[in-house]
Amino acid sequence: MANIWTSVIHAVAAPGRATRRLTHAHGAGRTGLGRLIELTAAHSAGDALITVALAGALLFRLPVGQARGQVALYLLITMVPFAVVAPFVGPVLDRLRSGRRYIMAGTLLARGLLCWGMAGAVHSSDAVTLFPSALAVLVLSKAYNVSRAAIMPSVLPADIPLVTANSRVALFALVAAGAGAGAGSGLTALIGPDWVLRLTMPLFLLAGVFAVRLPRHVDAPDLEAADEGEEPASRWRTMVTMGRVVTEAMTANAAVRVQSGFLVFFLLFLVQDGHLRGMDQKVSLGLLAVAAGVGGLGGAAVGSWTRSRSPHLTVLATLAVATVTTIAAAFLFDIWTAAVVSLVGAFAQGLGKLALDAIVQREIGEEVRSSTFGVVETLLQIAWVLGGLLGLVMSLYVGGPAAFAVVSAGLAVSFGWLLALRRRRLEAAPS
Repeated sequence: MANIWTSVIHAVAAPGRATRRLTHAHGAGRTGLGRLIELTAAHSAGDALITVALAGALLFRLPVGQARGQVALYLLITMVPFAVVAPFVGPVLDRLRSGRRYIMAGTLLARGLLCWGMAGAVHSSDAVTLFPSALAVLVLSKAYNVSRAAIMPSVLPADIPLVTANSRVALFALVAAGAGAGAGSGLTALIGPDWVLRLTMPLFLLAGVFAVRLPRHVDAPDLEAADEGEEPASRWRTMVTMGRVVTEAMTANAAVRVQSGFLVFFLLFLVQDGHLRGMDQKVSLGLLAVAAGVGGLGGAAVGSWTRSRSPHLTVLATLAVATVTTIAAAFLFDIWTAAVVSLVGAFAQGLGKLALDAIVQREIGEEVRSSTFGVVETLLQIAWVLGGLLGLVMSLYVGGPAAFAVVSAGLAVSFGWLLALRRRRLEAAPS
């Protein structure tokens, strides 16, 4: 009997040991990058469980028309406060650089407590409590991402480029999110979304404890007392104060995010309305979801394998690929081309964001890096929401080819404009 239990323990522990070898490879265990990868994977799994639980509670239990109203309300709620709150999040994180581990832990612990509150709201159909709680979870998730991106250079091994390090984090995060989404879907069907939220709480609480155990060198000294008299506005990040290189990369990512938000909601309601035929509705939604998941994993994998030192060219390439694919789908629109666009769009969004993070980490000083990431995350969130609202509205009035033609035209204009900006910038730069 003892041998059997020993075999079972070894079989259960083996995947964990293999994962630890991957996350800690190439010096990542020595610098703290490995621990950050594992922590972010837990963060992503928890977010996926919340997303699946809320989707089961808000969307698929409602008639299509009522679901549109709920989705539009949720999108607007997530966009408006971000535009107000985000300029203050980054400067606060910059001011508290010596406590980054505790800030990250706080975002995780707070989300764990909010999960318990949302579970009660879902059980009693209390939208007044549910929507503000979901918004708070989203803001805390973005605050974690901002802190995580800001500390990346401090845990970077000497022989790993920033794009590769960001890609490793994203790859494990996507795998964990996929596992969380799969488990959440099954649990939602078995025990209901409220219990999925309750079971997510201990995951976030445990992750919060491990966040405090990150290496001490991820914390940087706070700003000197002499800097405290400086006007707060001087530390706010805007499109102008980011610099041209960061602004161009951010604009390209925003264009891809608009396409991403559009694809999610346009194709979702197109399938639910029965306008995208060819297979059963559930199979169609599953195909689109798998395509997007594979695309996201592909973007992270390509980023982790590449040794490119030019993330700006990577950003432009992702926008170009997304543009060409969307134009082709406008002429050859069906469920299969929609799946291809979903795959390529997710690939472009994933790889483009990784390259953008590397550009910010390279171009922006540590004293204002969190502020910059705060503005970047906010603008990208707003772009995704605008794309989602565009897709929701277009699903009511136009078919797939016309809608894809509009989006592809916007992508093409954005790509041409960014090429012109890059050319002028390079011509103006000293040789």
